[in-house]
Amino acid sequence: MRALITGGAGFLGSHLCEFLLQRGWQVVCVDNMVTGAPANVSHLQGTNFELLTADVSSSLEYEGELQYVLHFASAASPPDFARLPIEIMRAGAFGTYNALRLAQRKGAKFLLASTSECYGDPEVSPQPETYWGHVNPIGPRSVYDESKRYAEALTMAFHRTHGVDTRIVRIFNTYGPRMRLNDGRALPNFLYQALTGRPITVYGDGSQTRSFCYVSDLIEGIYRLTQSDEHHPVNIGNPQEITILEFAKRIKELTASDVPIVFEPLPQDDPKQRRPDISKARRLLGWEPKVGLQEGLELTLQYFRQHTAECARS
Repeated sequence: MRALITGGAGFLGSHLCEFLLQRGWQVVCVDNMVTGAPANVSHLQGTNFELLTADVSSSLEYEGELQYVLHFASAASPPDFARLPIEIMRAGAFGTYNALRLAQRKGAKFLLASTSECYGDPEVSPQPETYWGHVNPIGPRSVYDESKRYAEALTMAFHRTHGVDTRIVRIFNTYGPRMRLNDGRALPNFLYQALTGRPITVYGDGSQTRSFCYVSDLIEGIYRLTQSDEHHPVNIGNPQEITILEFAKRIKELTASDVPIVFEPLPQDDPKQRRPDISKARRLLGWEPKVGLQEGLELTLQYFRQHTAECARS
């Protein structure tokens, strides 16, 4: 099997590259390195791994045979929404189109990495795949929310019109090694602040919830989806819900840090609840998360300690 993975040098993409290589696949990693990093895949160099530096929003070509095209290319954290709004929209629109066209030309299976952000600030919890969402189409988060909603619609259009063999995974909050230190999401923010002796910043009163899935569980779920016959969206995430304030306290305890927790205004359209209904994944894929929050946080902390120290030395 040979898979082309767009965004393959990013946090999730690099773990997927590694997972498939361990199973004997050939992997073509395509990334423009805007939010990805060569260091994430430097250990994967070998005869079955190929790294191409390219912007999939402009074009996407590959000379060899492909059995899978897996589209993960997009900046995906709140600071990116403000810093790279046009680039995010281009990745969701042109990038998805180019990846689907490549899959169509190659007769390859296609998987879209979509997101729980499609549900917006949900009025239903937990969120099942049948929920259409509550999204502000012109708010500051809309560049990501709407780019993924458009990408899902385009994916289904290629499936219905051209018969492309498609999959859509809606990814909920995921964490683990290779997250960017300056990612801007709760976990990397809290860990980086605690490790560098800075106050931990909680937005709002901290009562908003998230559900954190360790990266190895997510990648296993995505792999099972690629091997299924399901064309409609499937949630992959951990349904264990925790408030942001509780989570900040867990990080303080984990890092043995005495830094204070400070509160700042809640950003516009920030979801109040985020928890996946994974009934469909359990039923169709036989999948559910295995790594508990404490175990996953300890594994992630090792990575953040190392890289925070490296940044301090450089």
